[in-house]
Amino acid sequence: MKDVTELLEFLPHRYPFLLVDRVLDLVPNESIRGLKNVSVNEDFFNGHFPGNPVMPGVLMVEALAQLSGVLAFESKGIRPADGYNYYLAGIEKARFKRPVVPGDQLIMETRILADRRGLMKFHGEAFVGEALACSAEFRAIQTES
Repeated sequence: MKDVTELLEFLPHRYPFLLVDRVLDLVPNESIRGLKNVSVNEDFFNGHFPGNPVMPGVLMVEALAQLSGVLAFESKGIRPADGYNYYLAGIEKARFKRPVVPGDQLIMETRILADRRGLMKFHGEAFVGEALACSAEFRAIQTES
């Protein structure tokens, strides 16, 4: 398990764009499971949508991608502090099944589908309770600064 302070070692994101609160399980080179507590205080709820707050689907995919970044860094044994980063390089098959609202806890799971020369492909799913909220496949590319 990694809490939010430990996540800061693996992700270059910071408030208000850090969208992972905790890693629950991690198997390097395979899969990761983590969570995002969705609070009414999130900045994006100010405009999405007034009077009917719904977490934007693109931010659910971003949260899955950030969680996958932790898996990628752990799998390779590197960190942003070492001069490496991962950038989102593509999204496919994104599906949104239910709204995510303040008070929900987004449980996210991603697994590595492919890893070739710095380009990794992942499949991710985000749940609220037992209900699937979002799924997507996406790619991330490793860069050096």
